[in-house]
Amino acid sequence: MAAPITYRLHVDGLSCPFCAYGLEKKLGEVDGVQSLETNIKDGTVTVTMKDGAPLSEVSAKQAVKAAGFSLRKLEPVQSAPAGQTK
Repeated sequence: MAAPITYRLHVDGLSCPFCAYGLEKKLGEVDGVQSLETNIKDGTVTVTMKDGAPLSEVSAKQAVKAAGFSLRKLEPVQSAPAGQTK
């Protein structure tokens, strides 16, 4: 079984809790999404996918656009190897 993959999305226009809720709702509809964490201050959303399922830039852009925002950047987040913590 593959480990979950985490991505950080940089979103333009994310400025309030209501905005974050709408964006999380749309991103949560993408196949394979396990969890979401929104940082309004930084304008980022951390998306963790189930069991190594990938998040395509196309899927992310569509979900972000459907919520009324623009995806500026999508980047994978490096996780520590099993058994190691920071």
